[in-house]
Amino acid sequence: MTNIDLVQLTEQTKKLTALIVEDEKVTNELLCSTFKNFFANVNSFFSGDEALEAYKKLKPDVVFVDIIMAGMDGIELSRKIREINPSQIIIVISASNDIEKISQSIEVGVNSFIQKPIDTKKIVELLTNLVSIITKKKKIDTKTFSISLPLDLYDVVNDNAKAESISKNAVIIRALRSFYEQ
Repeated sequence: MTNIDLVQLTEQTKKLTALIVEDEKVTNELLCSTFKNFFANVNSFFSGDEALEAYKKLKPDVVFVDIIMAGMDGIELSRKIREINPSQIIIVISASNDIEKISQSIEVGVNSFIQKPIDTKKIVELLTNLVSIITKKKKIDTKTFSISLPLDLYDVVNDNAKAESISKNAVIIRALRSFYEQ
């Protein structure tokens, strides 16, 4: 995807909320100010402990976490978040080159790992991948249902759909709405 439409990307990400966990004040502020351009709501925390408590209340769409922090590190925080919500999108943003830490974050199942410093190109790529992950997740989460119709009613639905050039599902939905509105 070479020609990324930033307006379209922002339209998608502005429907989402984010939680940032970064213990360095300047980096935390930089990530917040950057991601506020893309997300509907951004909350930031400086420690894993306070972020975990906030996570339980806020239930953000995306969690951005640094690996190396005092107290509860990013790997432990990610592990605890996974216990609460196994499908939570977690993205590690770290300057660490520690292979052990990186492999631990992979074991926990983080969705992505971004190396600091982050440039604009990396952010756009990250957000594009994020939208893709969420789109796939929503398709999986979408519930489907089926209805068995008597043959004569099926023929009526089929004829109505053809006459109006709409789908059979649209005819059935319309019929269900009128039935339940009575």
